[in-house]
Amino acid sequence: MTDDRDLRRRIVVMLQGGRAHVTFDKAVARLPEPLRGRKPRGLPYSPWQQLEHIRICQADMLGYTRDPKHPSLKWPDDYWPKDPAPPSRAAWDRSVKAYRADRQAFCDLVMDPEVDVLGPLQHDPEVNVVHMALLAAQHASYHLGQLLVIRRLLGAWSD
Repeated sequence: MTDDRDLRRRIVVMLQGGRAHVTFDKAVARLPEPLRGRKPRGLPYSPWQQLEHIRICQADMLGYTRDPKHPSLKWPDDYWPKDPAPPSRAAWDRSVKAYRADRQAFCDLVMDPEVDVLGPLQHDPEVNVVHMALLAAQHASYHLGQLLVIRRLLGAWSD
């Protein structure tokens, strides 16, 4: 078997963000609580809805990657919160913490030398761990960009 440690490390870097993209931690930091549930005029989502969507999708991708019996979510209802505002003051922090935990679990999975990251998933021969990890990183990056636009329109972002 070839040494794929460099590939694994590069995928972890993608999952953690940064480099050419804003990191998750920077994108969600110091957003005033009253703005978390506000939709800028003309946009369909609030910061809360973006955060929850990113979290839900990453959890779903991780679950699908690890568990052949992972239940399918219903698109789009299960992937986007209906209410633009967090249900409680603590919900934002719980979502951030859950995202970080699942991202770390994805990184741990990628770095596990016992996992064949290039082999097909048992339940889906069309994809492998690399595919799913890169999909999670790309998805988060896309929606973090949207979150920054929302923050700019709300006056809550400065470069």
